[in-house]
Amino acid sequence: MDLSVVIVNYNTKDLLKKCLKSVFASHTSFSFEVLVSDNGSKDGSVLMIKEEFPEVKLIENNANLGFSKGNNVALRQAQGKYCLLLNSDTEIRQNTLEVSIKYMNLHQDVGAMGCRVLLPNGELDKACRRKFPNPANAFLRLFGLKKFSDYNINTPIDQEVEVDAVMGAFMLVRKSVIDRIGLLDEEYFMYGEDLDWCWRIKEAGYKIVYYPQAEITHFKYGSSQLIPFRTIRLAHDAMKIFYHRHYAKENNWFFNQLVYLGINLRMFLVLALNLFRNKKTVH
Repeated sequence: MDLSVVIVNYNTKDLLKKCLKSVFASHTSFSFEVLVSDNGSKDGSVLMIKEEFPEVKLIENNANLGFSKGNNVALRQAQGKYCLLLNSDTEIRQNTLEVSIKYMNLHQDVGAMGCRVLLPNGELDKACRRKFPNPANAFLRLFGLKKFSDYNINTPIDQEVEVDAVMGAFMLVRKSVIDRIGLLDEEYFMYGEDLDWCWRIKEAGYKIVYYPQAEITHFKYGSSQLIPFRTIRLAHDAMKIFYHRHYAKENNWFFNQLVYLGINLRMFLVLALNLFRNKKTVH
């Protein structure tokens, strides 16, 4: 088996259906399998898969295991030379899988590859090509100075570039690399696990590349929609875990407490903004 496409699903039946249709419409010169790890969905997702996509290897977890653990359950069963983490809220182009595998076959020093990820409005999802977050670029972003931060990479979107990290919505990784560095860190329930994996891939000596010839659309929440409190909390919990894993040992206790305080401050600011939007929507 050349490729294992791994999709974690939790109550996204309609989006998952579109995603699976796009995957099985792919034009490829190689074999691939699709594994869906369902985290106890209650929206009919499981029945839909069984009825409309019997070729899918369905894993019923019967509980919300989170993104990392949900992926790991499927990755342990994956048979492919390559493993692709793909979000259920994405659609791929007919040539996306083909050009991605061809690229990886030609570049053996690349451990993981990400693609051009477009939002429904046609704009680039900036998280698809990033540097690692660190105290400096996080501070600048926290206080509205994003243009001075180097977190997002600003090369032309059609230019291939080596990056620190790509996003878990589309992340193609060699199985041999996974065997070497291990599975996703399950302390991350949702968010941050892709950054952590990329850190470990680079630490093992492999390159990570943004390859824009491969393209998908990512139907994530729009700016006009409200962000659930739990999502905000989990995103900031992930920041703390990532910092603790990869930066805290380099700094003293006092500095680390300032960083954690800054993350909490950012969380409260985002919550306040969300409440303001909620009141505005109600009125």
